[in-house]
Amino acid sequence: MSGTAEDLMRSRFHAFKDADADWLLYTWHPSTRPESLDLSDNPSWRGLQIVDTVDGGPEDTTGIVEFRATYREPGGGVGVQEERSRFVRED
Repeated sequence: MSGTAEDLMRSRFHAFKDADADWLLYTWHPSTRPESLDLSDNPSWRGLQIVDTVDGGPEDTTGIVEFRATYREPGGGVGVQEERSRFVRED
């Protein structure tokens, strides 16, 4: 991983897809991180589209990634989650 906000967003998408709660908690900012994460009812994540990035390069301390993530609903439909996330590099 080259250490960009986009790289981190992609790794977090794959962690949601693989139900890797440990990685999600590790990469979650301490100010908003829950104590635990139950992914037992996690949808079937299908794809990730990066819409926009602002800063977040290897030398930046902050960055923003706007994305659309698609998932399969239990009844067979498709859902979309759209979000604009702020990332902060610490240590």
